[in-house]
Amino acid sequence: MVVFNGLLKIRICEAVNLKPTAWSLRHAVGPRPQTFLLDPYIAVNVDDSRIGQTSTKPKTNSPAWHDDFSTDVCNGRKIELAVFHDAPIGYDDFVANCTIQFEDLLQNGSRHFEDWVREMMTSCGSTTSAGAIVAGFIFTHMSIKLLFYCWSVEDIL
Repeated sequence: MVVFNGLLKIRICEAVNLKPTAWSLRHAVGPRPQTFLLDPYIAVNVDDSRIGQTSTKPKTNSPAWHDDFSTDVCNGRKIELAVFHDAPIGYDDFVANCTIQFEDLLQNGSRHFEDWVREMMTSCGSTTSAGAIVAGFIFTHMSIKLLFYCWSVEDIL
C-alpha cells in the first residue's frame, strides 16, 4: 500500500446532481419533495483527521465552492469527502460520501490530479450504483470536481 508524506493542497470546486436522502426529506412540506433543495457542505478528512469543511451553499443541488485546503500529511492513505445538508434542526443530514486512496492519486509519479469524482464509495472502498443501499446508507449519484496537488518531502528539498 502506498502512503503519502508531504504537503497536500485540495480545492473543492463544485458538485452537481446532489440528491436529498429520504432522511433529509423528513421535514419537507408539500407535494413535490423531488424539488427539495439542499444546503450542502463538504467535510474533508485525511485518514481519520478532519482537515476542513467547505462553506454551506444555501438552496442548491449543484453548489460551487472553490474552497482551498492545505495540510501536512504523514503516512496518509486516503482522503474522504462527505457531503452533508446543513439541517436547521438537530444534526446535519448525511447526503453522500466518497473515499479516494492516495495510491490512486499518485499513480505514475503524478503529483497533480484534476477531475470529477463520479463514483460513490463506502468508507471501505466498494462502489455502489445510484440508489443502492450499503451498510444502511442510501447513496445517490453525484459528481464533485476536485483539484489536488501533492508535494512530498523529497520534492521540496
